[in-house]
Amino acid sequence: MREKELKLIVTFHTTTDAMAMEKMCKEQNIPGRLIPVPRALSAGCGLSWCAAPGQRGMISAGMKRAGIKAEAVKECMV
Repeated sequence: MREKELKLIVTFHTTTDAMAMEKMCKEQNIPGRLIPVPRALSAGCGLSWCAAPGQRGMISAGMKRAGIKAEAVKECMV
């Protein structure tokens, strides 16, 4: 079993926003990946973006440029 580590989790209201996030991050070489929302959190669409906590600034800037709105941005053990 994999050991849990602290991750930055971005949740979304819609699946469309989650997919736009994945596309934007790939285009801008922002590390991370789509995952199901961790049990400790809840979100409208069930998908979340998972990245290292140190990527918060880069992710926020990319989302602002792309017009992507997050439901929540939290740190969580995943």
